[in-house]
Amino acid sequence: MANQKLEDQLSLALDTPAQMREKSDNLDTGYAPSENTWELIVKYNGNLDRLTGGIRVEPLIAGYAIVTIPENLIGAFSRMEEIEFIEKPKKLYPQVTAGLGASCFYPLLQPVSGKALSGQGVYMAILDSGIDYTDPMFRYADGTTKIAWLWDQGKRADAEKGEKPPQGFFTGVEYSRKMLNANLQKNSERLTTDVTGHGTNVAKIAVQGAPESELIVVKLDTARGTYPSTVSLLRAFTYVAKKAQAENMPVAINLSYGNTYGAHDGSSLLERFIDNITEVGRNVICIGAGNEGASAGHFAGKLSENEIQRISFAMGTYERSFSLQLWKWYADRMDISILSPAGEQYLIRNQDAGGEAQQAVMEQTKLLIFSGRPQPYRKREEVYIDFIPVETYLNTGIWTIEITPRRIANGELRLYMPSAVVRSENTRFLLPSPAQTLTIPSTAQKVITVGAYNAYVRSYAAFSGRGDAGSDRAENSKPDLAAPGVNIRIGEGEGGAVVSGTSYATPFVTAAAALLMEYGIVQGNDPFLYGEKVKAYLHAGARQLPGYDMWPNDQVGWGALCVSESLPEK
Repeated sequence: MANQKLEDQLSLALDTPAQMREKSDNLDTGYAPSENTWELIVKYNGNLDRLTGGIRVEPLIAGYAIVTIPENLIGAFSRMEEIEFIEKPKKLYPQVTAGLGASCFYPLLQPVSGKALSGQGVYMAILDSGIDYTDPMFRYADGTTKIAWLWDQGKRADAEKGEKPPQGFFTGVEYSRKMLNANLQKNSERLTTDVTGHGTNVAKIAVQGAPESELIVVKLDTARGTYPSTVSLLRAFTYVAKKAQAENMPVAINLSYGNTYGAHDGSSLLERFIDNITEVGRNVICIGAGNEGASAGHFAGKLSENEIQRISFAMGTYERSFSLQLWKWYADRMDISILSPAGEQYLIRNQDAGGEAQQAVMEQTKLLIFSGRPQPYRKREEVYIDFIPVETYLNTGIWTIEITPRRIANGELRLYMPSAVVRSENTRFLLPSPAQTLTIPSTAQKVITVGAYNAYVRSYAAFSGRGDAGSDRAENSKPDLAAPGVNIRIGEGEGGAVVSGTSYATPFVTAAAALLMEYGIVQGNDPFLYGEKVKAYLHAGARQLPGYDMWPNDQVGWGALCVSESLPEK
């Protein structure tokens, strides 16, 4: 029987030879081949101080830790009584594909009467690809920086230059305001850079909305690949929450990254961890809903007792790696087969037993399959299928998942592909569902989940991730609201850019949260204006868009951000 303390994808990864894992875009995430070690996300109780033998523990908060451990010790480690559950990291992807006026900032930034709001006394934290700290938008009139702290997670510290990681962490370099100002004054070589510019653009939108907020910036570590992983994110959230708490300042945290792996119900360790972070100090966490709404990477269906269902998807050309997640209810019993473009068929074995890793070769594609079971934090079962090329590319054409019901209690099915940014635009379900396409961790319950709309025509942006169309429960509805995310102009002249995506909708809401916390906490109008209370006020102030008869809804939540209407009535 499979180790029930390990998540399904980790179990499959450990059952797969390292040379085969290298061909997978998912199974190798978190693994360091040169040391044969894994970075793992662990939920535990008690303490792990007695661990030795090359195991490194980074305690976070609320019984979570990041553990770096040799692969051959994972089994024994998982059997410790203190260990409750273990997940492997997942890759995170940026959500990219005239906002201030549309979001009602100007009445607060330039009030006709009363005191202006500017974000003063509130941190804004940007967890992203870094920042160009030399840009004038991140400097005060006297040339000094607005950045209080900057942690480059992936940079190797040079002790001779006085560089070191933040207290309590093992990697990267932390730069204080003093260090940044000294570098700016000398016009020296840059201490850290933002190669993609994504984090810089996100931060520019945020500081336009809350120009006097001080910044905490975390450049997420991409040392083990092109994209950061979820362990980088856990470190970043812990760092920001502890920093703001130590300095007794409220903080609005912005995340414009996500992925599609998981049940999308808040049950993963990452989602649960972020919900716990919302209770550390006084904070608001804003996360983009993702750009999977129109990517055709999700299928939703309903099985009936006597009907075979065939779910077909196209595999585009030149795909080197691909995976599918099938999520079902434990009470439902069914046979699941995979059909290749040439008509070869493979029946997944022993699905009722669960916990078994399987392999099959179909044409020039190798399949790695793991049938999971419900877990302590998750009611749904997962069937995970990783497609690996026998040579260079996967077989192009129409693949089909054939499902034959045997006993159906509920019948709901969900299938997810990897994020659109890492697959061919021609790799897609033939009959996709745009609902339930929020990226993880925007599915965490206590965060503000931000969708995108086109402020020029006041309509939903089709790419924006959607919540559950069948949910009429306002308590759990996602997204929470929408902000401008189509053709957003950042900067002027040759250095300017026009961008779209929920990546750029999210910082509008982060800035709005900073202004509300300034009004409540800093100006003394309401010392408890943070967390879910800020979310409630933003819900109340949101403006309804035309074309909907139900609020909240799965596309734009409670409506379009309007921060001036979100201030509480005295």
